[in-house]
Amino acid sequence: MAEKTILASSSPFRKALLVNAGVDVEAIAADVDERALEAPLQDSGVSPEDVALVLAEAKATDVSEKHPGALILGCDQTLSLGDEVFHKPADMEGARQHLLALSGKTHQLNSAAVLARDGNVLWRHVGIANLTMRPLSPAFIGRHLARVGHKALGSVGAYQIEGEGVQLFEKIEGDYFTIVGLPLLAVLAELRQLGAIDA
Repeated sequence: MAEKTILASSSPFRKALLVNAGVDVEAIAADVDERALEAPLQDSGVSPEDVALVLAEAKATDVSEKHPGALILGCDQTLSLGDEVFHKPADMEGARQHLLALSGKTHQLNSAAVLARDGNVLWRHVGIANLTMRPLSPAFIGRHLARVGHKALGSVGAYQIEGEGVQLFEKIEGDYFTIVGLPLLAVLAELRQLGAIDA
């Protein structure tokens, strides 16, 4: 008997990935201050992968404590360029700065997923993708952002790979789901292992 999973996220992309894969899922956003959680980690030498895990775990345990017995999936994604961790741009100028910094370089997307029940973590995983952006002129970046508009503010890299953002890249290593923000194949494997979906 399949079990309903609660996604501790307001991301329509993550929910759609799960629904399209046939997972019975309900989305309930976690009440977590991500920047406050992340602040002490920044100077502690914690890797960007671990930052994503800490945030995903905080979301999963927050929602699991409010929904006893339910299986909760918490997710988070960080974008790292070397040691620098990027966040969603606050405005279009921030998006422009992101794309200028990523232009011509390879960055890493770290998509963490954590399953929890009753405040206890059952499983954790980080999917990693490496994306190489082609060299972009400031003029092209300006035209690109004018075309995509405020969609650029919806993701940590200021691009949507599933839309026009794909034009920014010359090489992508990693699976599509990890890039969109959910290491779906690993999550599905664990849901089968836990008996939450049909195996």
